[in-house]
Parts: sequence; structure tokens; C-alpha cells
Amino acid sequence: MPPDSPATQVTQAALIPEAAAGRRVDQALADLFPEFSRSRLTAWLKAGQITLDGTVPRPRDAVRGGEQVMLCAALEPATRSQAEPIALDILYEDAHLLVVNKPAGLVVHPGAGNPDGTLVNALLHHDPDLAVLPRAGIVHRLDKETSGALIVARTLEAHTALVEQLAAREIHRQYEAIVNGTMIAGGTVDAPLERHPVDRLRRAVREDGKPAVTHYRVRERFRAHTRLECTLETGRTHQIRVHMAHIRHPLVGDTLYGGTLRLPKAASDALVLTLRGFRRQALHAERVALAHPIHGNPIEVNAPAPADLLALAAALRADTAAHADDGR
Repeated sequence: MPPDSPATQVTQAALIPEAAAGRRVDQALADLFPEFSRSRLTAWLKAGQITLDGTVPRPRDAVRGGEQVMLCAALEPATRSQAEPIALDILYEDAHLLVVNKPAGLVVHPGAGNPDGTLVNALLHHDPDLAVLPRAGIVHRLDKETSGALIVARTLEAHTALVEQLAAREIHRQYEAIVNGTMIAGGTVDAPLERHPVDRLRRAVREDGKPAVTHYRVRERFRAHTRLECTLETGRTHQIRVHMAHIRHPLVGDTLYGGTLRLPKAASDALVLTLRGFRRQALHAERVALAHPIHGNPIEVNAPAPADLLALAAALRADTAAHADDGR
């Protein structure tokens, strides 16, 4: 459905099961119509677009069981963004969801300064029906300069289920990162995050922030840098970037959080050129694992590392090998 099309009319009938007797109306409706979020159903209830035995109940009213439910509502487009023929690298796709490999440099959502040319515009071109879903079906974020796997729901039922999985921390997200400094071992950063008190573009570790937990493991050590595997327990904005800077190992290329150019002693011209040319945070969402939102079967999707991150790791690896005998 194109973003400028009229609302889609939804008409469904159902029967409150006897086993639901005593439950709140909104709870019973959420079980009957899992494709719609509880907030959407509540809004329709309050607008008189859902009736039980011909009357309009309050969301908190209790059901008796056996009532006839009629849902007649307008499903308005959730986005007014326009479809654009932007190429997508689709890693997984079925009727209910897809996983795309977002390139670095692509903004996810339209906003101030980026009204078009975003992932949302590309998704609407790929599947116009995404216009009725919140954020065109996108259930989590990646920063503009972070590459990798991003999950997109294609139906209301899938969107509701995926948002619930995300809130319950049941979606596994794994990242590859290259940070400044040589790390001895992996660990966990458990530090709450909130907006920076002065710079509104940044996030900061703050005692009054929201809980944020990042686990990291060393994959490869270089002379003055480390390649990490990071997994998230929470998904706060800029979480890995802020947490790595917090432990004094900011991501290579992340000038917002202190990832300024750092060179090993006697670095080759080739390495200097590679490091100077890497102009984004060295972060890639390499893997997502989740239960399918409809049938529950496990899904694991891997996003291959982009060429710039591979080239950076290769240059650091070559530099480390060239200086393997230093100091012996």
C-alpha cells in the first residue's frame, strides 16, 4: 500500500472464549487479535470501533466469556515516507519478516536533515504494504555509520511479536568491533546510559540512566588495537560505542566518542593510509538470532563483514606480523 493511499478498512468477527471469563477486555482482545498491538486495540476500543455484543466496553471491564466481538476499524498508514528504488542486500526473507544487511552510511529512519534516501524509503519500495507498520516494520536501530543485520517485520502480527521479543531480551545481536588499544581479556560493561547533559547528539554513562549491559570477547590482538566480538543484553542508543569509550578503548574511527587516529610505533605508510581512510566507527552487526515471530522456529542470520572493515583488520594484522620480532 503506497504511503499516500487511504486507510485500509479492517473488519473481523470473533467470540470471546469461555476460558477468558473474568479477564480484562483489552487482555482478551490481545489474545483474539495477536496481529494488532494492545495499544492499537485499546485506541480502537476507545474510539468505539470494537464492540462486544453490540456495546462498547471500557478496556478495564471484565469479560464473561461467549461475547460476540466485532472489529470495524481503519488501519491508517503509519508512515508518510515515499518509496524510493534504493538497492537492498536481503539476507533472509519470508512472508512475515526480512533481515537486511545495512551498509555504512545509510540512515535508517527519515528525520531532520535526512527526509529521504533512507532504509525506510528503500523498504517501502521493496514492499509497499510496510506503510501500515510502525517505522515501516523496523524493530531496532543501527547507527548511520554502523553496518550489518537489521530485522524488519512484514506483518502486524510479526511486528507485535518481534517487539515483545526485543523487550524481553530474547533477540540475540552480535557485533564485530575494532577498538583502540590492546585489550588483555574480554569482560562485561554494566553501565547505565542516558543523553549527554550538554551535547544532545551524544549518550553518556550516567547513574540516572537506563540499564545497559555489553559483553565483549577478544578475537584478535594487534600492536595497538584489538578486534572484539560484542553482544548486547540491552539495546540503548550508541551502546557499544559509549561503553567501549567508557573503558578507554573507543572504536576506531568513532570521532564522536574519542576514537581519534592512533598509530602503532613505526607504522608503515600502508597502515597509516588505511587508518586515516577509515572514516566511520569500526562496528558491524554480524549476527542476529531469534525465534520466528509466527511459528517460533529458531532463525540465525549472519551478515558478512564489509570490505572496509576487512581491509582494516588485514592492515592491522599485517602490521602486527611485520613487527612480531620487535623487542626480542
